[in-house]
Amino acid sequence: MKMPWILYGTAWKKERTTVYVEQALHAGFRGIDTANQLKHYSEKLVGDALKDFKREELFLQTKFTSLDGQDERLPYEENADIPTQVEQSFKSSLEHLRTDYLDSYLLHGPYGHPGLIDEDWQVWGALEKLHQAGKAKLIGISNVNALQLDSLVRQAKQKPQVVQNRCYANRGWDREVRKICLEHQILYQGFSLLTANPYVLDHPKVLEISQRWNAIPEQVIFRFSQQIGMHPLTGTTSPEHMKQDLASREWELTPEETKFLETIVG
Repeated sequence: MKMPWILYGTAWKKERTTVYVEQALHAGFRGIDTANQLKHYSEKLVGDALKDFKREELFLQTKFTSLDGQDERLPYEENADIPTQVEQSFKSSLEHLRTDYLDSYLLHGPYGHPGLIDEDWQVWGALEKLHQAGKAKLIGISNVNALQLDSLVRQAKQKPQVVQNRCYANRGWDREVRKICLEHQILYQGFSLLTANPYVLDHPKVLEISQRWNAIPEQVIFRFSQQIGMHPLTGTTSPEHMKQDLASREWELTPEETKFLETIVG
């Protein structure tokens, strides 16, 4: 299955995860993003929401999270080597999501900064093996900077196929990373498009654009993100907003409107 143009994010839903994912699926979402990280996600509850849907109808993406990003509820043995941790986390993700493969599997975030370190390459090697075995159709990385992504593109046997980053409008909507993705045909996913940019939603020009299209500002941002090559994530818990997010694809911003939004800083 190709990656849907918009994905439903499942972070911070806690005990309501199954309910919200079911609502999203019934609204029309087919791409689901989660992580094997009980600190912020409930991957098993995501799986409970999938039971009434055919596997081939869904795009399922989850992540391997390092020890630094976990609490005491680990999906792998704490003292195992990194490749084993990846293998154990991946196996439990398959069990949680009731599947025998994943459409996309990501490293939740690099170990090193600002560049990559040995631990990152160990994870990436494990991801490459999962991809080569057909268990992870796409592999990628989240929360990555341009220097780290450039290293992966140049040095990895299998370059990243997916990048997922938080997008700030005043940083050009992650322009440097998006440029690398465009050059190397890497699918780019943007998250926190709304929560990271509240001033954009209130901007008079954005309100004017939304009125022109008989839309709401949130729809304008999601439409804009698609037009510049992103696959946006939304984590709304409102059934009405779910429908509105999906409906943002029914019209198209003008080149002038897109240019304004791409350069908005405040």
